[in-house]
Amino acid sequence: MSSLPTVRHGSTQVSTRYLKATHAEDTIPEAVASRLEHFSQHLVGVYARPPFILSHGKGSWVWDTTDRKFLDFSAGIAVNALGHGDTELAAIMADQAAKLVHTSNVFHNEWAGQLAALLVQLTKRDGGLGWSAGTETPAGGAPGAKVFFTNSGTEANEGAIKFARKVGKERWAKATGGKWEDSPKTGLVCFEHAFHGRSMGSLSLTTKEKYQGPFRPLIPGVKVGRINVVEEVNSLIDENTCGVFVEPVQGEGGVRASSVEFLTALRKRCDEVGAVLIFDEIQCGLYRTGTLWAHSSLPAECHPDIVTMAKPLANGFPIGAILTRDSIAEAMTVGSHGTTFGGSAIATRLAHNVLSRLSNPSFISETRTVAGHLSSRLEKLRQAFPEILSPEVRGRGFIVGLAFKDPAHPAQVVKMARERGVLLLTAGDDAVRLVPSLNVKGEEVDFAMDVVESCLSLLASPSQQ
Repeated sequence: MSSLPTVRHGSTQVSTRYLKATHAEDTIPEAVASRLEHFSQHLVGVYARPPFILSHGKGSWVWDTTDRKFLDFSAGIAVNALGHGDTELAAIMADQAAKLVHTSNVFHNEWAGQLAALLVQLTKRDGGLGWSAGTETPAGGAPGAKVFFTNSGTEANEGAIKFARKVGKERWAKATGGKWEDSPKTGLVCFEHAFHGRSMGSLSLTTKEKYQGPFRPLIPGVKVGRINVVEEVNSLIDENTCGVFVEPVQGEGGVRASSVEFLTALRKRCDEVGAVLIFDEIQCGLYRTGTLWAHSSLPAECHPDIVTMAKPLANGFPIGAILTRDSIAEAMTVGSHGTTFGGSAIATRLAHNVLSRLSNPSFISETRTVAGHLSSRLEKLRQAFPEILSPEVRGRGFIVGLAFKDPAHPAQVVKMARERGVLLLTAGDDAVRLVPSLNVKGEEVDFAMDVVESCLSLLASPSQQ
């Protein structure tokens, strides 16, 4: 076992400070093991969890019930944008819970409309949904946008499927003079490696066999394309397509980004056939890439009709949303869609606070600075371990995928890092995903990268283990 803090790989010095596991999982304290056994008797066993129990957190750090400290570079799967134990959110939650938690959507509450207005205002300011940054009128379609609130990302995508189906049928009826009930314009398009959710509609757009297989038959009429293959777009999307779902940056699927050329081709073809273009920004949106939407900085000519969102919107309190152009929203009349819990006073008040803070220009600037530091550290890794890592580092901002040549390595690195006090995620079949809180500090990035460097050093030189 090397005791040196750094070692040279190729022409690059990398850290070997964390070769030894500090949070080993081979021995579980009896009290923890007993509780885990008790849990297993009452919880459905659909999750493969490590053998410890988290008790509390602060900022980017969490502690387990034995007081071991971990740096959380998973952020609840890209959810906790402001980290853990945020005192401002805790105070708001307590205040609102004492006033009004839930009324259903039979009545207005004070916060849903304010949050919807903020989402539209920020989209105009920062760009997205047809708006170039700082403009008042979007490119194409009606000059406005509306919001529908849900409880999760998968619910937002389920709602977007319904929006697209209804719009498609009405457009077909208007174009042909037929009855909307007879419309064949019900087809959906998604892409390989996509993840849009686990309920039946969104699952039908989530193309991984292990997710879909046990639950077939799924909803019919779904075509699956290949991301960034422009030449296939025209045959993939036809006159019977009502909606096209794409993630500008795929998360679960391996942190794969869609090219501007590809998104522009999707926009053009959707316009030609009257299909609704939906960007699933549940994981990549809300400033994770450094801009409000992953597509905010892209040309308006490739923008969607609908954006779905969720994860960081209320920093872990369940909420999702559908942001749609007015030209789509006008089809959704009273009774077309609904939810009991979506848009509650407590969820939307919390989300309004989170979004107001994430959108502060000084917060955005700091996020970009620290994300740039992470990018430079990852580039150093790529240069140091060319025999282990693929040539590209995927993604941008704080949704990044470190791709490996051996598909067995990502899971190994995630486990090794966890045993050294850093929580990471896998992505797709070949990548480690880094999605920390957006207020993570530079020194925390350095600790995470030092641990990853040590893990890669162990993979490169097994004799050090």
